[in-house]
Amino acid sequence: MPRPRVADLLSLVVFAHTLFALPFALLAAVLAADGIPPLRTLGWILVAMAGARSAAMAFNRIVDRDVDALNPRTSRREIPAGVVSVRAAALFCVASAALFVVAAGQLNRLCLLLSPVALLVVLGYSFAKRFTAAAHLFLGLALAIAPVGAWVAVRGSFAWTPVLLGLAVLTWVAGFDVIYSLQDEAFDRAHGLRSLPVLLGARGALVASTLLHAGTLALLYAVFLAAGGGWLFGAGVVLAGLFLVRQHRLVTPSDLSRVDAAFFTANGWLSVGFFAFGAADVLARGVFR
Repeated sequence: MPRPRVADLLSLVVFAHTLFALPFALLAAVLAADGIPPLRTLGWILVAMAGARSAAMAFNRIVDRDVDALNPRTSRREIPAGVVSVRAAALFCVASAALFVVAAGQLNRLCLLLSPVALLVVLGYSFAKRFTAAAHLFLGLALAIAPVGAWVAVRGSFAWTPVLLGLAVLTWVAGFDVIYSLQDEAFDRAHGLRSLPVLLGARGALVASTLLHAGTLALLYAVFLAAGGGWLFGAGVVLAGLFLVRQHRLVTPSDLSRVDAAFFTANGWLSVGFFAFGAADVLARGVFR
């Protein structure tokens, strides 16, 4: 097999999806610094996020390669399609994990000590759907680490604000992953894989997703209160609520044709918009203090 191109490896880990968790991590860093964090710290946070997520996605593609080959929706992914070998994916996974640990060490001692725990969580998600219908929550937890880690990177300690933001990410990701997994309900049931659509059916899974996203909105409001946010931050919470409502209006049990719009577009704008308004609020308070 020819050596994979960089573009093939980036496609393997769907690098563009880093957009989902990255804005929340950046917002946590801005909140922790009460302004713009030191550029060195910000740079290593970005490296750490890229390393952790790339390692997690490469590992997921390796673990799921046999299942992906059987599923018509995923059979053209890089490993089952023969574009990237298992060996190349494994080397990329190890290199990405090492990059994450190096970046954590460059941030502070607490980040370095917690880096193996973070890797255990983000890699362990790949096995969850073989054992539990709550696999969506495990994916949410893997991304929820990002804002908590970014706060620790800046402050070197924990606090309630990033924990609340992390819980908001957990419920948000779990909720939209439930919607996305509706596409594979029949396949997952036939192959013994676990998910809320398999457990509850499409209608019940959408109800569960709605409840998770109601929790997301409540948690984002709690972050707003904990951070002492102003009207810009509040506007970010309202905007996030509108995008949450929109994605649930795009998908019904009988019509999954707009799942991609609900998954990619609505959630991408939600994360970027919430960061933009939240960060602007923090920076504006610094200017007028």
